[in-house]
Amino acid sequence: MYAIFRTGGKQFRAEPGRTVRVPRLSVEPGATVTFDEVLLGSTGEAVKAGAPLVHGAKVTAEVVRHGKDDKIVVFKFKRRKGYARKQGHRQGFTELKINSVKL
Repeated sequence: MYAIFRTGGKQFRAEPGRTVRVPRLSVEPGATVTFDEVLLGSTGEAVKAGAPLVHGAKVTAEVVRHGKDDKIVVFKFKRRKGYARKQGHRQGFTELKINSVKL
């Protein structure tokens, strides 16, 4: 059983018992989060596709921790102009443990 849900402008596959990293949520670790924007769900035999959402479907998860991803380097450069800019960025994430998928 799995579901595809949407949060933070991105889509994620949720299966019970697995962990997922989503863009940072403003929720304390240990709290339970429910996602209602389920785009697709499968029970193993049948697949339910939403138009655009599956009616009544929910994904519940527990917040494990917050953190930052690896650093990416943004380097801008224009040749022969003396222009070079270097900037680093670390995107924040929230790690979730999927408890249940209800279709």
